[in-house]
Amino acid sequence: MKVLNIDFMGQRKVAAALSILLLILSIGSLATRGLSFGLDFTGGALVEVEYAQPADLDATRTLLVEAGFPDPVVQNFGTDTDVLIRLQQDNSATLGDEIVATLDEAGYDVTLLRSEFVGAQVGDELRDQGGLGLLLALLVVMAYVALRFQIKFSVGAVSALAHDVIIVIGLFSILGWDFDLTVLAAILAVIGYSLNDTIVVSDRIRENFRTVRTGTPLEIINLSINQTLGRTLVTSLTTALVLLCLLVLGGELIRGFSAALLIGVVVGTYSSIYVAANTLIAMNISRDDLIPKPVDEGEEVP
Repeated sequence: MKVLNIDFMGQRKVAAALSILLLILSIGSLATRGLSFGLDFTGGALVEVEYAQPADLDATRTLLVEAGFPDPVVQNFGTDTDVLIRLQQDNSATLGDEIVATLDEAGYDVTLLRSEFVGAQVGDELRDQGGLGLLLALLVVMAYVALRFQIKFSVGAVSALAHDVIIVIGLFSILGWDFDLTVLAAILAVIGYSLNDTIVVSDRIRENFRTVRTGTPLEIINLSINQTLGRTLVTSLTTALVLLCLLVLGGELIRGFSAALLIGVVVGTYSSIYVAANTLIAMNISRDDLIPKPVDEGEEVP
């Protein structure tokens, strides 16, 4: 199979500028707007109802406030007749029935589909443990790559993973999408996917540094990316096609999961080519970092 000769590293400064811009936008949005945490993290009640006709969300919200339900969040859920209502209030076994009765009295023909409740303490614990899980995953990845390759590869891999996670979370903040446990699971999956891609490229870079006798580090990294490009594209495209089907046909319950994972696959493919490799170049990776040191005479081989 013929190896392509695309000058990826020739565009490394443009790619670095793009990454910095995306990171600034993501961090800025997270700092100013935050995330729209779902019921899993905030706690409260969630009621899903189905209207016989397309729902008027503003009228429904006003009606619930007048009926004594404080600060309801009312939004469509998949279709214009399916409505999701979120309330920050204590658990009540009859809450769903109370909301349906309120809407029925106002002349709306609605059907209760589900009624759920998550306590505030449980939501806080899930949020804290989810954040610790992300940090622990990054630390374990850093240790693994440092042991298998070299510390510079470890910094490159973690930089790429942190880049992917921040951008995915930042997009959810910018777009105002709900961030719940399924999205957190998708982000952890993105870490695994992006790491796998980065390991493949890193392994080829290490091999070429040891076997290719001519060429600068920039040329060797470029060669390695081109050699693994076919595998990277095939893996990314097949994964993206499956996720696109889930996003379009999977329904609202897994829409956040599939959207986060789809964004993560695209960003992860980009970061394994540019972010990890750019970090290696910035840290002046060389053959001396990867070729085992010779054993001195008389020194015992471990």
